[in-house]
Amino acid sequence: MTETDIKIEGMSCQHCVMAVKKAIGGLTGIENADVAIGSAAIKYDESKVKKEEIEAAIEKTGFKVSRGFK
Repeated sequence: MTETDIKIEGMSCQHCVMAVKKAIGGLTGIENADVAIGSAAIKYDESKVKKEEIEAAIEKTGFKVSRGFK
């Protein structure tokens, strides 16, 4: 499992948090996604999902991933 913390721009409320959590949670290979306003701590299986797919899922919800993955 890989763990990463990312910054997400444009989030302002719990609805934003739930939208991002739902988008990430819908991907195969996500074990845990702890989402808060402006950030997410994600544990995922790199053999099942790539970081670019996670980033794309977040951006599809209308938010911007800031500085990519750590």
